[in-house]
Amino acid sequence: VQLQAYGGGLVQTGGSLRLSCLFSGSRFSPGTVGWYRQAPGKQRELVASITSGRNTIYASFVKGRFTISRDYIKKTVFLQMNSLKPEDTAVYYCNKIPNPIEPWGQGTLVTVSS
Repeated sequence: VQLQAYGGGLVQTGGSLRLSCLFSGSRFSPGTVGWYRQAPGKQRELVASITSGRNTIYASFVKGRFTISRDYIKKTVFLQMNSLKPEDTAVYYCNKIPNPIEPWGQGTLVTVSS
C-alpha cells in the first residue's frame, strides 16, 4: 500500500486548509493512519491519528483546531486544519501506525504567514 499526502499551500494566520492522504496499491485499507509534520530543523512529530473504527487522537498543540477523518470509498484520510498559526508551518506527511511504510512520501508543505 502507498500513502500520498497533498493539499498543502500558503495561507495566512487564522486561515484553513484541508490535507488529503490517498492510499493506493492494495484493496485493503490501512488500519490506523497518522498525520505527521516536520518543521525546519525539528524532528517529525505526530499531529493526529485515526483508527479503522474512526477513533481519533490529537496532539495537544492542535486539539480543537484540527480534525482528522477518513472516507473508505475515496480511500482517503483527511486533515482539516483551522485557525492556523505560523508555528504550524511544516511539511505534513501521512503514514501507517504502526509499521510505517518506508521510505516516507515527500509530504505536502504547509506555510502559514504571519
